[in-house]
Amino acid sequence: MRVSELVQRSGVPLATVKYYLREGVLMPGVTTSATQADYGDEHLHRLALIKALAGAGLPIQKIRLITALVEHPGDDLHDTIGRAIAALPPYSDAPRSADHPRARRALEHLGQVYDPSYPAVEQLERALEAVESVGIPMTDERLDAYGRHVRGIAEIDFALIPTESAQAAVEYSVLGTAIYEPVIAAMRRLAHQDISAKHREENSKKDTA
Repeated sequence: MRVSELVQRSGVPLATVKYYLREGVLMPGVTTSATQADYGDEHLHRLALIKALAGAGLPIQKIRLITALVEHPGDDLHDTIGRAIAALPPYSDAPRSADHPRARRALEHLGQVYDPSYPAVEQLERALEAVESVGIPMTDERLDAYGRHVRGIAEIDFALIPTESAQAAVEYSVLGTAIYEPVIAAMRRLAHQDISAKHREENSKKDTA
């Protein structure tokens, strides 16, 4: 397809497509003349990936890193997926800490691997510090409940990772994390709403009994 059709089918403006080509996150098309190139379904697929990552708040340098890992995942898929997910937000301008006492304790309590080089450990440390600072510390009871249910989510995510190629596995893992985390947050809030509404209904019935 010509670039005009690529723009139409992808919904990405021509100027943005050219920008992605210049930045190397979208692979070039097959040159057919000095000013023309042909594009295929793989370009549509890549644009969908880029749009999803940009929509999740990733800057272009992080998108470039992820697309490079998708194209060249290497031999250690576990390491590649870890590096790709580490490129996802949230980001922090603060220097990384060498010590993560809260995160270490939480992960050891849950029987999970503690690897301070993994960026999510720093994220967990800062999050646990924040809940402490407002007087809602992570209790063991809450940690056990969160850990049990979050692990269930992670297990189904892991079970659904495609196995046909390393590229598909990396892409799925990144998108599954970036795109589904807002879904999980929204579902949690809606569950709060539902529980509150049902409690109110039950209390109303008791008051009128």
